[in-house]
Amino acid sequence: MASFEWFVSLRYLRAKRKQKFISLITLISILGVAVGVMALIVVLSVYTGFTEGLRDQIIGVNSHLIIQSYDGPIEDAEAVMAEAAMVPGVVAQTPMIYTQALITSASGSSGVVLRGIDPAGAVKVVTIGDKITSGSLDSLNDEAGPPALVLGEDLARTLQVLPGERVQLLAPNGPLSPMGVLPKVRVCMIGGTFSTGMYEYDSNMGYLGLDTARSLAGLSREAVHAIEVRVRDVESANTVAANIRSKLGPVYVVRDWMQLNQNLFAALKLEKLGIFIALDLIILVAALNIISALIMVVMEKTRDIAILKSMGAKTSSIMRIFFYQGMVIGVIGTILGVLSGLGVCELLKRYKIIELPSNVYPMSTIPIKVVPGDVTIIALSALIITLAATLYPSWKAAKVRPAEALSYE
Repeated sequence: MASFEWFVSLRYLRAKRKQKFISLITLISILGVAVGVMALIVVLSVYTGFTEGLRDQIIGVNSHLIIQSYDGPIEDAEAVMAEAAMVPGVVAQTPMIYTQALITSASGSSGVVLRGIDPAGAVKVVTIGDKITSGSLDSLNDEAGPPALVLGEDLARTLQVLPGERVQLLAPNGPLSPMGVLPKVRVCMIGGTFSTGMYEYDSNMGYLGLDTARSLAGLSREAVHAIEVRVRDVESANTVAANIRSKLGPVYVVRDWMQLNQNLFAALKLEKLGIFIALDLIILVAALNIISALIMVVMEKTRDIAILKSMGAKTSSIMRIFFYQGMVIGVIGTILGVLSGLGVCELLKRYKIIELPSNVYPMSTIPIKVVPGDVTIIALSALIITLAATLYPSWKAAKVRPAEALSYE
């Protein structure tokens, strides 16, 4: 029986002279499904690529995890790092000090967020060593002459300073005097510049050695503000953070990169869902075409349906004939859409056709990240929508009464 239903269904899909218009609508339906699926795959792949590119930029400058103390600065950083190192998944750690200051040069001044780091340990935790554009990060350990300072490229351009030139740092937490709190002043030498590709970092951030940062922040000899941690699997950072938190106790707070940037990534996730729903409407329009095409076929084949029923065809068989017809349209459209979508993604990934302005985006070309799970969901949603579109026409065909249909012939 199934072969009979498939035979009739496929026969109805073939065009006859008086069914050219119906066949055209069928072709438009297939193309509509294919275009919708292709658009969804390409757009979501680009969006996922942007999200992962932005994530890599953020966790390249920042660590996967950060350990801080509710009591303020961490006085026993080495002991804390030794405890955290025993947690599975931890790859590397480094102490960090952060403070703010006013930086002045002969050409101007600006606010700057300063991070005190140990260069040898920092390059194992963050990728700042790979982003140096001039000078060297190792200059932070140079004890000859003034302390070295590595600035963001945009900030260095604003101050019009080059490696080897001197600047002044004014920190607000200086000694108390009868005239109020006096700022701490440190003369530093530009040891290099870095570029992360993100304006927020490159325009207002700089790196100092740990001892210089302690002096500016007013910390004791061994104290640090936080400990940065790199984990083996960035996607399981929250699990490692929970294990470190339970090991160190309630005095310490451990936050992963997702918590530190939860508003940004929550907004990106919501936007991705909105894009998916919006582009699914293209498939819905194609499904409406499928409904209209099948209804027209039912109207055209009313006499044939009546004859089939008179010859003993069951109502369920008539429903399956038109259900299979719509299913063929949906499956062909979905397969074409998936193949064309993956093909377009591969072309964009391989040939870098579309370039992006480097002063606006942190990447030079459109990033593509094809996620098999997304492709599967897109294909399933397209099939569900197109199969749902076949239900009413199939039900309408099954309701044809042979006596009434043939009485007009």
